[in-house]
This record gives sequence, C-alpha cells and structure tokens, in this order.
Amino acid sequence: MKLYYFPPSPNTRKAHAVAIYLELPLELQLVNLQKNEQCASEFLKLNPTGRTPVLQDGDFILWESTAIMQYLASLLPNTLWPEDWRSRADIMRWQSWQLAHWYPICQPLQYENFVKPLLQLGDPDPHVIEKATEQFHKAAIPLNAHLAERKFLVNDSLTLADFSVASDLTYAIPGRFPLENYPHIRSWYARIEQLPAWEKTVPGGQ
Repeated sequence: MKLYYFPPSPNTRKAHAVAIYLELPLELQLVNLQKNEQCASEFLKLNPTGRTPVLQDGDFILWESTAIMQYLASLLPNTLWPEDWRSRADIMRWQSWQLAHWYPICQPLQYENFVKPLLQLGDPDPHVIEKATEQFHKAAIPLNAHLAERKFLVNDSLTLADFSVASDLTYAIPGRFPLENYPHIRSWYARIEQLPAWEKTVPGGQ
C-alpha cells in the first residue's frame, strides 16, 4: 500500500498514525502542499479534490482521511475498530462530530495564530479568533464532560475516534487553543501524545 501524504497535515497525521499503530506496512509518497504538488495532474487523477492523504492499495484508490482510517483498521482484527456494531457506530459518531464541529472551530485558531505568522501571511484577524474561540468553548465543554470519567472516547479504550478528534489538537499550543479550563481534554490528549504511533507522526518544526 502507498500513502500519499503531507506530514504537517493533521488529516495526514491521523491516517498515518493508525497505520503505524496497526503495524501496517506503507510506502510513503510525499505530496508537498507548499509547492502545490497537489495540483499536479498525476495527483489529481488520484484525488480530484487535490488534498492529502490518499491511499492506494493495488488498483483501489481511497481519499478522505476518515475513510482511510476505517479501511486500514478493517484489514485485520484490532481494538481500534472493534467488530461490535454499536462500538463502531459510537466511533463513527465521534468521527462525524470531529468533521462537522471540532475541525471547523480548531482550524481557524490554528490558521490565524500559527499558520499566518509562520508563512508571513499577515496579522491574525481578531474577529475570526473571537468567533472561533467562542465556538471552541461550546464544543470543548461537552467534550471535557464526556472525558471526565473515562480515559478514551469510546468504551474507555483507544479507538479510531481518539485519533480523529486528537488530530485537530496537533497545533493546539502554537494555535493558542483556550484549553486552560478543560483538564479532562488535556489529560486525554496527554495520553494520546504518549502513544509511539503519535510520537512518530509529530510534524517537524513544532
């Protein structure tokens, strides 16, 4: 299998980390987004949206990180994607929440506070930050409450749900995410950071 990836991307990270955790052999093919390699015709044939990651398994091409994670975890028995359908539905609930709610509020904070200064794209927009911060608290409060009496999101064991939701905290520190009042989120993410698969996918330069 080959993974077309861009290491600084949180979406790339969660798929790559799952493969490492499951000890699945992958050939890695860098797609440098900073050089617009995702716009090359060869890559657009793989993924017409021009985004990473993309998984190639023989003649099967799969894009969208959540789908890639589920595919990888379906290749062998494991606890990240248990056979129990209720557990899978719960995992998919949190993966859906991440895509619909968590990512859209984490991304603006990451972009304004970290990406803009890093790439010299101008000053952070205080209005965008204010709105994103307000939305962040609305999402963080129930997430923190959910994690108050459990170590992980589903069944109190590590699953794909944790990789999905944790990916958006990759740049929490440089993105200045307001996590001060959410001790259970911080403790949970600290457990994720201790995973060798997560450590091996830390983007360079953090």
